[in-house]
Amino acid sequence: MNFLQSYFRLKESGTSVRTEVVAGVTTFLTMAYIIFVNPSILGDAGVPKEAVFVATCFAAALGTIIMGLYANYPIAMAPGMGLNAYFAYAVVLGMGISWQAALGAVFISGCLFVLVSLLGIREQIVNGIPHSLRTAITVGLGLFLALIALKSAGIVVANPATLVGVGDLHQPSTIMAICGFMLIVTLDRLKVTGAILIGIVAVTVMSFFFGGNTFHGLVSMPPSIAPTLLKLDLQGAFSVGLLNVVLVFFLVELFDATGTLMGVASRAGLLVGGKMERLNKALLADSCAIVAGSMLGTSSTTAYIESAAGVQAGGRTGLTALVVAALFLASLFIAPIAGVVPAYATAPALLYVACLMLRDLTDVDWSDSTESVPAAITALLIPFTYSIAHGIAFGFITYAALKLATGQARKVKPIVWLIAGIFLFKYAYLK
Repeated sequence: MNFLQSYFRLKESGTSVRTEVVAGVTTFLTMAYIIFVNPSILGDAGVPKEAVFVATCFAAALGTIIMGLYANYPIAMAPGMGLNAYFAYAVVLGMGISWQAALGAVFISGCLFVLVSLLGIREQIVNGIPHSLRTAITVGLGLFLALIALKSAGIVVANPATLVGVGDLHQPSTIMAICGFMLIVTLDRLKVTGAILIGIVAVTVMSFFFGGNTFHGLVSMPPSIAPTLLKLDLQGAFSVGLLNVVLVFFLVELFDATGTLMGVASRAGLLVGGKMERLNKALLADSCAIVAGSMLGTSSTTAYIESAAGVQAGGRTGLTALVVAALFLASLFIAPIAGVVPAYATAPALLYVACLMLRDLTDVDWSDSTESVPAAITALLIPFTYSIAHGIAFGFITYAALKLATGQARKVKPIVWLIAGIFLFKYAYLK
């Protein structure tokens, strides 16, 4: 205990071993779905599903361990949603590229990340983001999280006429999710420790009685990772056709990860003067995780917004991340237990965290439209495009354009012009 106290500086961070463990379990439960969703998505592209299951657990554990031990942040990592869909449906199925070459493209983008992180360029990019856009990223992540939660709860569903609509509120899963949300808010307001985790467990228990949930056993041996281990095709990835893919991976990974890192750090109160003290370490952890994940056989690994649930449960240090990593490794053997928690049981936790993240809207200078409009565009487009990267891209472009049009170009940092220009090039010339 003394070692943990000193290494992770628990007292300085106002936390304890017990709180960090509860936070780690909470974060894991909110993101455990990736263990099953990632193999399904990559499997559609022909990647062996069982091997992807193992690669997902290993990549998540490895990246999260580096984040916890090296950067000392309560942020978990795993193959990113959206990035895996782009990998499978746009690159492999859409462009007809082999999944081995696509893994090679992920590997190259990860190596580029390591390079720009070591040179400090990536940190300069993040620190050059205007305050209004930094705030908007946090709010946009909250809205994005809310959309994921409402969809998982069955409250929001697809509608061909209106894009989205209300789901069947008579479904047991939806009713249980609503009850779980009210329970979490009530317990947290009463300052009950582990309120979010209690809510998730309560809904999971109810699912056995009212949701048709079934118990599938305790232990199972993990399948072989051999079909995907070191199967990346670097020669294919260096072909002209995949250079665009590498750039897209690079841009999406950059702003998905940095946006998530800043959003979660802001929610945890870990920003000093609007900046992350150990940002470069966190970015290096993220970069190394991408490289390792591609070698194991999965799409880009990135920081997870679901880490905000663990932060709300009290997680403040890398010990939270280590708990998450341990649970991912344990999932290799107790996959049936991890699969028992339904999505509608974790949805209330994500929705509550999303509600709390919206309060950062008050930090935007609404009297200056050249600051508030780009912030609003960023926050709105993140959930409405279902992409953190697109939301940030349009925010940067709008910010630069409005400052230029209103004669305030000198107030804009060079990095903002560069990023806006890169995104304009991407939208104009790349698919």
